[in-house]
Amino acid sequence: MKKILALTAVAFAIVFSGCSATAPKIEGGVAVDKVVSAYRTGAYVDVETAKSKLAAAGFEIVGTYKPAENGTTILYTNAAMKADANKPSRGFAAVGRMLVDDERKQVHIANPIYFSKAYLQDEYNHATASATYTSLEKAFGPLKNSEDQWEFAKLADYHFMIGMPYYKDMGVVGTGTTAALLGKAKAAKGIIVELGADRYLAFIELDKRTNAFVKKIGTDKAELLPWPVLIENGEAKALKAEYHIAISYPLLDLGGFANIMTVPAGVLKSLEKTFK
Repeated sequence: MKKILALTAVAFAIVFSGCSATAPKIEGGVAVDKVVSAYRTGAYVDVETAKSKLAAAGFEIVGTYKPAENGTTILYTNAAMKADANKPSRGFAAVGRMLVDDERKQVHIANPIYFSKAYLQDEYNHATASATYTSLEKAFGPLKNSEDQWEFAKLADYHFMIGMPYYKDMGVVGTGTTAALLGKAKAAKGIIVELGADRYLAFIELDKRTNAFVKKIGTDKAELLPWPVLIENGEAKALKAEYHIAISYPLLDLGGFANIMTVPAGVLKSLEKTFK
């Protein structure tokens, strides 16, 4: 019976993984690759050099964070990224992420085309995303596609499998005035980006135990940490772990999730404690 259940679970994962082929998507009159890599990798540089290259390419450095012993997340943005994301429930697209990976001797960059389409959905602006990517390519290129890929047309409606959350299914981890919620984020030493008069994106460190999940599923994509929280309209909203981890690790299977089965609840609990 256990074997049958396991095979059924695998079948569900295949059915809902979105592997079927579709025609290339047209965005703003431009054909976008049918399958898009979640990440691009480039030649290794140290953190300070990476920050300098980003600044020279016109990006603002939002902050840095150590998600793993041998890697550093660099968070960056610019005016166009913030403008596109300054809409209800779209703020997660405002900041790009890259990992200076000291272990694998590479820079590992979250592809702005992949993540912007997932986060902005029908408000996706290909001109901004492709311009962001071009600037990153000039600064850190040549860049290579990662093996982590997904169909572009299905990113806006991404979920891991049946019963798992979509982008829109965010967890409300705190309520109150914007000033009060920002105060709690600052007290937790969060990295904060202002998007509009009443809209902010904060990056919050999870508790140590929960944070360690990247060691189990791969520190090569550890730039998904620190955890993003959108503050707007009197709420602090976080991407559900089942969504944020799955879209950041698109090759992760059911077995991988089984190894971190306590993490989704742990993430919400940690963030709720921050914004209590």
